[in-house]
Amino acid sequence: MDTLALILSIVGSLNWGLMGIFKFDLVAWLFGGSATLLSRIVYTIIGLAGLWCISFLFRKDSIVDGE
Repeated sequence: MDTLALILSIVGSLNWGLMGIFKFDLVAWLFGGSATLLSRIVYTIIGLAGLWCISFLFRKDSIVDGE
């Protein structure tokens, strides 16, 4: 679950990078526009993955701690 959430968060951040630099929305391009049902589902799933990744900051067994 953690790996999937991290991958989806990376995809979302790359999409935001494309939006910021090139004004190109990859998700909308792949799924037929930002207002389509499929695009909205993808945006929602990526958003939920980002929320899940917040939990990484509060875990005791974090890799960052070096334990």
